[in-house]
Amino acid sequence: MTFLTDSLKTLCAIAMIASVLPAQAQVTETVAKRHMIAAANPHAAEAGLAMMRAGGSAVDAAIASQMVLGMVEPESSGIGGGAFMLVYDPKTKRTTSFDGREMAPASATPAMFLDATGAPRTKPEAIPGGLSVGIPGVVKMLALAHKKYGKLDWAKLFEPAISLADNGFPVGPKLARTIKSFTRGANMPDIKAHFYHPDGTPLSEGEIYKNAEYAATLRKIAKEGPDGFYKGEIAQAIVDKVQHAPRQTGGMTLADLENYQAKERAPVCGNYREYRVCSMGPPSSGGIAVLQILGMLQRFTPGQLTPGTVSGAHLFAQASRLAYADRAMYLGDPAFVDVPIRGLIDKSYVSERAGLIDQARDMGTATAGNPPQKHAALSPQVSPVLHGTSHMTIVDDSGEVIAMTTSVESVFGAEIMTRGFMLNNTLTDFSFQPVRDGKPVANAPAPGKLPLSAMSPTIVFDKQGNFLVSVGSPGGPAIIDYVAQILIGILDAKMSPKDAISMPHEINMNGNTLLEKSPTSDQLAAQLTAMGHTVQIPQVEGSGLHGIQKVKDGYIGAADPRRDGIALGD
Repeated sequence: MTFLTDSLKTLCAIAMIASVLPAQAQVTETVAKRHMIAAANPHAAEAGLAMMRAGGSAVDAAIASQMVLGMVEPESSGIGGGAFMLVYDPKTKRTTSFDGREMAPASATPAMFLDATGAPRTKPEAIPGGLSVGIPGVVKMLALAHKKYGKLDWAKLFEPAISLADNGFPVGPKLARTIKSFTRGANMPDIKAHFYHPDGTPLSEGEIYKNAEYAATLRKIAKEGPDGFYKGEIAQAIVDKVQHAPRQTGGMTLADLENYQAKERAPVCGNYREYRVCSMGPPSSGGIAVLQILGMLQRFTPGQLTPGTVSGAHLFAQASRLAYADRAMYLGDPAFVDVPIRGLIDKSYVSERAGLIDQARDMGTATAGNPPQKHAALSPQVSPVLHGTSHMTIVDDSGEVIAMTTSVESVFGAEIMTRGFMLNNTLTDFSFQPVRDGKPVANAPAPGKLPLSAMSPTIVFDKQGNFLVSVGSPGGPAIIDYVAQILIGILDAKMSPKDAISMPHEINMNGNTLLEKSPTSDQLAAQLTAMGHTVQIPQVEGSGLHGIQKVKDGYIGAADPRRDGIALGD
């Protein structure tokens, strides 16, 4: 019952955010021969494309794109947040990942989200304010990746964003809808100052928005590198904002910022039919969960998994239930929790879990399995997460591939800004209950710990080991299902990226089966209900999928029609 209740809470949160998004629109596909970028905003995609035209790498393009996203899509990502980046190096034919996840400050405690009675608070009670702000990681992560894979000068990568911040840009549809629907923003001083007129009305689509503070911040980071952000006046401004935030304050210090370190990590990889799939490992749960879902489903024929069919939706929901149950039990920061990574994606274990799937009947709420290499006795977390996230996928002239998911966590993060950028609320990704039923929760808060994520930047290779497709999405906990579903669409149903990205979503996070509203959703819901599913059809459009696929003569790419994204290339 706890899982069902939690799923309903998450559903409400997703539906609330989805209400700011448009009905599905026609998505176009882009074809390129040399290089391509698919990003969540045309300005961001253009910045990345400009870097590759100047001889830059995919990593260079990602940095330029991210700096622009912080200006044009501040509700979703920015330098006050974190990111995960997957990189495929064609020279070595190896894939690596970079972890820029936000970190809990030294002042964090396991009980930080409990009330005076010891009961867990709700997410809205923890936001806005400084308590939820994690140490931002994206700047150091991008600098780490640039040191290894960058070709252009670091400062050059900031030029497009600085120009936009100085000169302004017409507010796009998504930002305008978000400001209008996010009525609480009118009562938050920083959001009101940036995104509302003096008379209290929000900025509208097409109005010019400038951000001189952000331009000055970017100039400092461009000149001084990460030290310009993690030390000195910008660091002090972050600390001051967190420690004196409205509603509730946090304990972040200058030492927390200075000591933060981004990490290069091995990705998690596994086979799906004849393909090799690589994604982000812990502290993200995304890669393991996606591999589990695919691993459980490969016992079925591609025809049985066709998206939009009752068989495909049912089988996907069952595998997803089982993966989310394991996610809630075992996943957390590997520096603090003995995560049984190899055990969770072990072929025999995944096959054993797949054996629990009844092709004719919904299993109901799934429980976690007993993977090999499991050492700790843990209790599953129940806290849902909200989403204010973005994704980009890039391929450069050399064949270097980037899949990067980037976030400030909820919409407008902690709803506080400093020096022109939003601060994240990523610490609410921790479980609000550190202990359940007398057992520790893997994703409980702790000083210096990275909260669990669902972000799933993914790169797929063909049976010869060549790059085939790269995808990723925002969407909070539903990211896992969005990514797994599009992979089934492309790899099994042989859909183009355009068709796979725009198809209606089918989601089950170990609760109700959620169907995105579409011309066939009512009929599909009736069929699934007859199989025992509890189905809901909210206007769940929280994805922002981006994909690039290698084809004979180059690349084809597409961006989610539910947002403002675009794929561009030469």
